[in-house]
Amino acid sequence: MSSRIILIGPPGAGKGTQAARLSEALGVPAISTGDIFRANVKGETELGKLAKRYMDAGEYVPDEVTNSMVADRLAQDDAADGFLLDGYPRTSAQVDELDRILAAEDKSIEHVVELTADTDEVVARLLARAQTDGRSDDSEDVIRHRLDVYEEQTQPLTDIYRSRGLLRQVDGLGEVEDITERILSTIR
Repeated sequence: MSSRIILIGPPGAGKGTQAARLSEALGVPAISTGDIFRANVKGETELGKLAKRYMDAGEYVPDEVTNSMVADRLAQDDAADGFLLDGYPRTSAQVDELDRILAAEDKSIEHVVELTADTDEVVARLLARAQTDGRSDDSEDVIRHRLDVYEEQTQPLTDIYRSRGLLRQVDGLGEVEDITERILSTIR
């Protein structure tokens, strides 16, 4: 079964956790721009150094860098029969670029799942993650800024995907297994 899915939602809504679970359940790779950026930061690559400047300030990495990286990743063999995108697209321009990338292969997105979560719960989750993972991009000020950036730049994407009939909103709070089941029931 081919699945081309986007997970969208505010930072800390559980996209990464759900992406890993859904990847296994659906047999498609979970592609996380955040994980790719963090791996480059850890490896101190040129992309990593550039990405770190933006990430530490709670800003998004520029579209041209992100678009190139995603196009390369989607061209890999394991994504031929489907994928799950976590953290991309984040802007209207990225939606257009993703449409172009997929149209070149006569493909399109099948489902967009928006995980919703209470702001205070998201802040608490990310502060806890900062302590366990030692992530410099998860201070409270940066978290709140990232939520503002999300609201301003990414939230409008829900309107695009809603107008295409692709958007499914799923409550991102509760037991991890229950959230996974809610998502699977909306896309099957």
